[in-house]
Amino acid sequence: MDSSSSSSSSAFSFSSTPLPMENPRSHSKPQTPSSVPRPSFVLETTLRPLSASSSSRTIYSDRFIPSRTGSNFALFDLSSLPPPHPGPPYSSDGGREDGSGAYSALLRTVLFGPDHGVAPPATPDRSSPLAGRSSSSSSSPSSSLSTPSRNIFRFKAEVPRYSLSAGFDDALPGFVSTPPKTLRKIPRSPYKVLDAPALQDDFYLNLVDWSSQNVLAVGLGNCVYLWNACSSKVTKLCDLGVDDSVCSVGWSQRGTHLAVGTSQGKVQIWDASRCRRIRTMEGHRLRVGALAWSSSVLSSGSRDKSILQRDIRAQEDFISKLTGHKSEVCGLKWSYDNRELASGGNDNRLFVWNQHSTQPVLKYCDHTAAVKAIAWSPHLHGLLASGGGTADRCIRFWNTTTNSRLSCMDTGSQVCNLVWSKNVNELVTTHGYSQNQIIVWRYPTMSKLATLTGHTCRVLYLAISPDGQTIVTGAGDETLRFWNVFPSPKFQNTDSDIGARSLGRSHIR
Repeated sequence: MDSSSSSSSSAFSFSSTPLPMENPRSHSKPQTPSSVPRPSFVLETTLRPLSASSSSRTIYSDRFIPSRTGSNFALFDLSSLPPPHPGPPYSSDGGREDGSGAYSALLRTVLFGPDHGVAPPATPDRSSPLAGRSSSSSSSPSSSLSTPSRNIFRFKAEVPRYSLSAGFDDALPGFVSTPPKTLRKIPRSPYKVLDAPALQDDFYLNLVDWSSQNVLAVGLGNCVYLWNACSSKVTKLCDLGVDDSVCSVGWSQRGTHLAVGTSQGKVQIWDASRCRRIRTMEGHRLRVGALAWSSSVLSSGSRDKSILQRDIRAQEDFISKLTGHKSEVCGLKWSYDNRELASGGNDNRLFVWNQHSTQPVLKYCDHTAAVKAIAWSPHLHGLLASGGGTADRCIRFWNTTTNSRLSCMDTGSQVCNLVWSKNVNELVTTHGYSQNQIIVWRYPTMSKLATLTGHTCRVLYLAISPDGQTIVTGAGDETLRFWNVFPSPKFQNTDSDIGARSLGRSHIR
């Protein structure tokens, strides 16, 4: 109470020394035996009037301030407050402090998560049952409390991180325990290597594709081979002859039909189960290096700078022709909703087309080299990623819904191919000059999760398995390498069966 507020009011002075209880009606202080324990509420205030005539009279208030003996100041690093009653505490307080420490550690884990590394309360010395509390009487009052500079979220390696929360699941019905988060380990070596003789070292071709039926198609020279990932059986699908060669392969969405682009500008449709050619479609004057399916519509990109839209149900070889690129079309990808087609060319341009346009609806000219690596995000509608060649070396992200540029990442080497993970928000890129590496990225931070090496030439070809866990890469060193890079759809941390197999090397033909 402020003494300046009223001249007739009395001033209150606070006495920090505990005073004995006294009857206000009596002027004699009662004698309290020493054997009687002191009550827990002992702190009192005294009222001293300003007038000198009444200074000899002591007035006691009936207001009691609770003692802070049982408070756990260590939780808030309030070590500057000494305990009001030095000496050995009651036995019940020791149990109360242990429970409070365990509860506070559990509370911090629930509020801030297990990754913050909560340090559990210090364990008393086993040699003395009261070692955790007796230090306050033998040493300084703050010795048993944590210092203000101690980080309460520091993780102690010698104490298990989840030892506290594991024992409180039954005590807290509303608490759901969080399982330990372990970092996903990406193997740095392939689990299988296939020899692929005559696999061309050409940046503008697309010679590897993985079907939804778990069958891998590979173009080797003038032949196409099918490798069954379940049985490891190799089947020769077709032979184009000495006057022609395979420039691109692409599976239909159901995985039953395979499109083959040739160096003579033709597109062949094959029934994979029967190894029988259904039809041959023409229209391009030069080689067909890029193919993309959208239901029954097949898009083909050629060195003649054009893109042809083909409906395999129609009798015509193509139903529309898309023009806009000034050089060879080397990348084609339909969005997951089959509404937008992205195309990249050797003219350093990235175009976006809709289902009915013959001119690009979006044009991106930021790349400074050929754009072959193109991929749509399966997690966010309208998110498109593209990679540039040797002179560019960048991965760029675009929002085709708002027609905006999102971000750019300089990888340091030629970006040959790119694919998104179906199970997690990550992507993998393959590179050429000058490091020939494979990089797994976390989006949107674009932090590197793993860098895989092994190919001795540019990693030009990339495909992902139907379960979204395995990728296959092909290079001019005439090898196909299989890597386990992504987790399962259920985010299980168990090793997949395909990754547990021993490293083997075999031939694809």
